[in-house]
Amino acid sequence: MWNKLVQIWKTPDLRNKILFVLGMLVIFRIVAHIPIPGVDAVALRDFFSSNQVLGLLNIFSGGALENFSIVMLGVAPYITASIIMQLLTMIVPRLEELSKEGEYGQQKINQYTRLLTIPLAVLQAYGFIAILSGQAGARIMGELGTWQLVTSIITVTAGTVFLMWIGELISERKIGNGISLLIFAGIVAGLPQVVRQTVATFDPSQLFMIIGFIVIALITVVGVVVVTEAQRNIPITYARMVRGNRMYGGANTFLPLRLLQAGVIPIIFAISLIIFPPMIAQFFLRSEAAWLVKIAEFTINLFQNQLFYGIAYFILVFAFTYFYTAVIFHPQQIAENLQKQGGFIPGIRPGRNTSEYLGSTMNKIVFAGALFLGLIAILPLVMQLFTGTQALVIGGTSLLIVVSVVIETVRQINAQLVMRDYDEL
Repeated sequence: MWNKLVQIWKTPDLRNKILFVLGMLVIFRIVAHIPIPGVDAVALRDFFSSNQVLGLLNIFSGGALENFSIVMLGVAPYITASIIMQLLTMIVPRLEELSKEGEYGQQKINQYTRLLTIPLAVLQAYGFIAILSGQAGARIMGELGTWQLVTSIITVTAGTVFLMWIGELISERKIGNGISLLIFAGIVAGLPQVVRQTVATFDPSQLFMIIGFIVIALITVVGVVVVTEAQRNIPITYARMVRGNRMYGGANTFLPLRLLQAGVIPIIFAISLIIFPPMIAQFFLRSEAAWLVKIAEFTINLFQNQLFYGIAYFILVFAFTYFYTAVIFHPQQIAENLQKQGGFIPGIRPGRNTSEYLGSTMNKIVFAGALFLGLIAILPLVMQLFTGTQALVIGGTSLLIVVSVVIETVRQINAQLVMRDYDEL
């Protein structure tokens, strides 16, 4: 590992890229602590500590939502826009054709994603400001006039666009995905505070519990690494072809089917859906209709219930894993491409039989991946149930994101080192 770090440091362009990425992450953390004027920070933190739904969303803003900073939305609107564009690409024929036009088509889709991010950021900014300004008991925000409301929405939207720009600058350096690194930085930034609180409130009677948390965290990290890297290799054989006096093909290779084909997208889908009902219910707490207020209170209390929340969260993650895998994995298209290239799976007829075989194999793999994602998502709730304390240090969703980002970043850095080795040869 040390030799690898020395090699990275001795490579000027790679070193400069890494220093640039670190500088951008530092700027992000500085901006995340600049609050919108007129916010009671103490009341805001108390409100977030008592609301697990918003606390979950706070993960993806890197703690900026809890500070009600100018980048309080984080990159959530951009992620939502990316998901919408991916789904539209599968539905709208024009976008599907555009996605097949190589680099030009990808640039156009990225441009549409950026444009879609802006109205989504405006809507989310208004929603959060309306919710927090409506918390009369929490006294988070005072009464906002029209000008103050518009100014706050524009500021928060500009903060999201700013983070989107930083994320794309990082991605251009090919040291990892910029948006994922911003989420990673926000999660890791909260770790020192958790450790400091644990040390400050340390009680010798909690020693075995803390050791147990550390052991479970290490086991979880190992499990995440194994499952993230796991794949099923489908053997592929290419038929021999004779062209003139030369023979082509005849090679044996494999088609990798990853266990977590959908990555962390199902968790993001599930979070977006599970926070929607209580957020909408917040708007009706001050309604003049008594029955509407009762429905809103019932909805909020229902999602605050640990058992219901955990079961709903698990089911959504499990279902969205199957859904998103079906969106991005097309066995029929893969079977057609193999047949055109003269490839086939030994023992399986090309064409329809190959497509059915790939589909059934992927369904079996996805079951294990969906089960793992669901368990990782509700891991903090399970730990809280058995220990009676909030196991924030080993938050399953956060841990999955952190490990996945680290693996992808290390892989890209190694690829650049290997490329430079080839250049030297």
